[in-house]
Amino acid sequence: MPRQARIIYPGFFYHVLNRGNGKRIIFHKKQDYEMFINLMIKATVRFPLKIFSYCLMPNHFHLVVSPDKYDKLANWMHWLMTVYAKRYHFYHNTTGHLWQSRYKSFVIENDRHLFTVIRYVEGNPVRAGLVPSAKDWKWSSHRFNLGILTSSCENSFIPSRLPFPIPKDWGLFVDTPLLKKDLLNLRKCLRSNLPFGERQWMKIES
Repeated sequence: MPRQARIIYPGFFYHVLNRGNGKRIIFHKKQDYEMFINLMIKATVRFPLKIFSYCLMPNHFHLVVSPDKYDKLANWMHWLMTVYAKRYHFYHNTTGHLWQSRYKSFVIENDRHLFTVIRYVEGNPVRAGLVPSAKDWKWSSHRFNLGILTSSCENSFIPSRLPFPIPKDWGLFVDTPLLKKDLLNLRKCLRSNLPFGERQWMKIES
């Protein structure tokens, strides 16, 4: 059965996710995280799009992006995942499929739902029990969005400014667990690539 074509709307916001094949570890050490972030920078030069939030976890990654053309996201992701896989295999002396499948994505309504998704993305290390606070995880946009760093992950990558004012207690917002309803809805969108927004807006975008 052929894969369902992705419909990408320029200027809209998307959550993007991919995992290691069989949930294998794809970031083993500092150099792996840094290599992926540097490739994100190079991919953005080749296929410009805005990255508002991201979080690299040991066996997967999350992004919140906005492409300016319908094909930019697909081209950006294909280049990023292909080049990282080649370099990963070279440095770790491995072979085979690195990624579980093609990436998953869903469109986000630009209102409180976007706010919720960015909280979800940056709060991943806390939910996974890797750190007590999101600000302790170096491999995400959270420290930059808090104003702790002038560039994200202590390198030259600077995410786009969030499309809403950062609350003074943004760190507390991210560290606080999401409402169960929002978390369940988000995970449903992740599984099925469904739009995340108000019911009427979702009908329009489906």
